[in-house]
Amino acid sequence: MYFLFSIIFLIDIYDDSLKKSLTNFLSFNSSEVLKQTIKIFLLYSVITVSIFLILNIFGIRSFNSLNLAMTIISSGGFLPVNQLSTILISDTQIIIFSLLMLVSFFSIFFIYNLVFLRNKNLNFFYEDIHLFLYFVLVVAIFFIFFSFDNKFTYSFLSLVSSISNIGISLNIDQPELNFVYLILVIIGGSFFSTSSGLRFLKIYSLTKYSFNQILSFSKPKNIFMNKLMFSKINFDFKEINKYFLTIIIFIISLFILTSLLSISDINFERSFKLAILTLMNTVHSSSYGISDFDFQNLHFVTKYFLIFFMIVGRVELLSLLLISKKFLFKY
Repeated sequence: MYFLFSIIFLIDIYDDSLKKSLTNFLSFNSSEVLKQTIKIFLLYSVITVSIFLILNIFGIRSFNSLNLAMTIISSGGFLPVNQLSTILISDTQIIIFSLLMLVSFFSIFFIYNLVFLRNKNLNFFYEDIHLFLYFVLVVAIFFIFFSFDNKFTYSFLSLVSSISNIGISLNIDQPELNFVYLILVIIGGSFFSTSSGLRFLKIYSLTKYSFNQILSFSKPKNIFMNKLMFSKINFDFKEINKYFLTIIIFIISLFILTSLLSISDINFERSFKLAILTLMNTVHSSSYGISDFDFQNLHFVTKYFLIFFMIVGRVELLSLLLISKKFLFKY
């Protein structure tokens, strides 16, 4: 249910085309709300059952398959055992599980729209196309530059787990890649996925807009279009403001939480890593160098700080501010 309401808010705030074609929630039409709720629930259930069956086919026992399926579909990071390596034994299982985690990276509606949507065009799938190219680029960089000391399958699992904001990994230390994995966690995946993060398309749009602004001053006679690749969609200044405000809120939240954790006698490096993972709702693991962190001995006030900022990171404070604005400043 939480994911359902998150999707409604995101559609309302970020995507006018989806607001028109996918749902009519703003009118609060009861029949339409019920229709879309059933659609999302069935889609969610079918994907979960499919993941469960695929894991079973590749030799993972039913209880573990069910737990991992629920973890993947919710971007959770919950394991039925202490070590993932006791479940994923072969390289084939590691690769299949890694690929299945991409369900949390791409849009939850991608497969549905691919099968059922009529009059398909690239404009409708522009975000998923960008995410696919981003994923291929990251995998290529890891394969070329970061796969010498460790088996690539282990790095591939940690990579996919990070971009999907799940966080679980095999118990392998890769201290040279801790920061890289944290960057991937911050970037995140699709707007309409169960992952967290700042969202790749926001960062890409902001980057392109910033370069166009710089180039427009250096070459004033030229016209630079703020248009996404593989689509005819132009992002306007209001969208850029929203994206920029989201990043500002994240930086402020990161600074505050890191400071609070440092005051709680946690060293700065761990405080910084834990603050990022908390705001991005990603489980801590060996990929980020804090797998041995002991939450049990934390002061109860520190635990409340972590809970509060997990909610801030998951709900997206910008969404709440914009929703509040609609109700408080109607007239």
